[in-house]
Amino acid sequence: MRIGSAVAAMVLVGACGSSPADPVPAPAPALPAPQPHATLAQMMRGIPFPASNIIFDTQSEDPGVPKKAGDTARGATASFSSVYGGWQAVENNALAIAETANLLIVPGRVCENGRPVPLDREDFRKFAAGLVDAGNAAYKAAQSKNLDAMVEVSGTVSDACAACHEVYRDKDDPKARCIP
Repeated sequence: MRIGSAVAAMVLVGACGSSPADPVPAPAPALPAPQPHATLAQMMRGIPFPASNIIFDTQSEDPGVPKKAGDTARGATASFSSVYGGWQAVENNALAIAETANLLIVPGRVCENGRPVPLDREDFRKFAAGLVDAGNAAYKAAQSKNLDAMVEVSGTVSDACAACHEVYRDKDDPKARCIP
């Protein structure tokens, strides 16, 4: 009887001590496929245009100088001085310039005139890569917190934008945009 009780006790302890089978984790939701939500012009006006203005503003405004009480807001960096402001805002916007290249190449994006973004063209892809390089250069310059470096890199950013604009955007007739 003692052996039977001991076996029963071991079975009971074993049953209580074992964990239930691990449930099979639910599959992670699939990532959404990249898709455009804006025309090229809308995306450019919403992200790199304001981001580049923060970069360009450092040519005349030091984002690291605390504003005195009563100072009126001036320039693009002043508009964001209380939320991730100062040099951090400049760094973040430089990175937004670089990230814009990823948005340029989302398949299916169209220009404001309805034409497809010319993703198949080598020059367009080169211009997108130039935007990455310019954004990364602006990020390094912003990390240095050196206004002279920012003046210099502002030209780099401007040149990267102008390279594409001269070929694809700056047209007398907006219907001719996105056509080299």
